[in-house]
Amino acid sequence: MKITAYMLLAILFSVAVFGCASPQQQPNDNDDVLFQASTLDALLEGIYDGDMTFGELKAHGNFGLGTFDALDGEMVEIDHQVYQIKADGVAYRVDDAMKSPFAVVTFFEPDQTASLDKAMDCTQLEEVLDSLLPTKNIPYALKIEGAFAYLKTRSVPRQTEPYPPLVEVLEHQPVFEFQNVTGVMVGFRLPSYMEGINAPGYHFHFLTEDRTAGGHVLECQSQNVTIGIDYTGEWYVVLPEGGAFYEADFTSQR
Repeated sequence: MKITAYMLLAILFSVAVFGCASPQQQPNDNDDVLFQASTLDALLEGIYDGDMTFGELKAHGNFGLGTFDALDGEMVEIDHQVYQIKADGVAYRVDDAMKSPFAVVTFFEPDQTASLDKAMDCTQLEEVLDSLLPTKNIPYALKIEGAFAYLKTRSVPRQTEPYPPLVEVLEHQPVFEFQNVTGVMVGFRLPSYMEGINAPGYHFHFLTEDRTAGGHVLECQSQNVTIGIDYTGEWYVVLPEGGAFYEADFTSQR
C-alpha cells in the first residue's frame, strides 16, 4: 500500500488526501495529470533509496524526469522509454524493474506549440516560454526539440550509505558540454506553491537525438527548436511508505 496525496488544480485549488491507496488507483483516466513519486525535500534530505519501479511510473506517463536508486544518475523519459544518464554522461536504456526515489511523469499531449529559429540562451528561452503560458499558476510539461548550438549538462554519481545530503553531492557533479547538437529537452515549469514538494520554475533534462548522452541542463543555446507545452491541471503525489521518509525531519529545511 502507498500513501497518496492528490491535488486538483483548476479554477480553484483544492486538496484531498487518499489514505492507503495504491499508485494504480489514480483518481481518473485524465491524461493531463502530473504524477509524482516522493518529494524534492525528501531528495534534499538524502532519501535516495528507490521506492517505485519504472514499470509503475510508465503506467502514469510517457514523458518525464527524475533520478534512480542511490541517486545513480539523471532520468529522462521520452516516448515511453526511460533513459539513465550516469556519471559518465552516457544514456542507458532502463529496465522496468529498476526503481526511483523521485520522479515526475505525465502523458505528454501538447496543448500549444511554437517554433523558434534564432539563438537564445536558457534565460531568454524561459522568457519566451513565460510569454506563451496562459497562467503561471498551474504546472506545465515542456518539450523543446531541435538543434542547439551549445548545451552544458551534469549528472550525479551513485551514492553509498550513509547518504550525504543532495547539496553535498552536487558539489562534485560531473559536467558535460555539447556543441552543435540535436536532441530534446524534457522538462516542467511548476508554480511557486509547489516549493518543497518539487522545484518551482523551470527544470530540464536533455537527451541527444541518437539517445546516447545527456543530463540535467545547466546552460543552453538554442538554434532552431520546436516547443511543445502541455497544460497539466491535476497533480498526484505518491509518498514513500515507512523507512527513511517516515524518520526524516523536514522542519529543518524551513
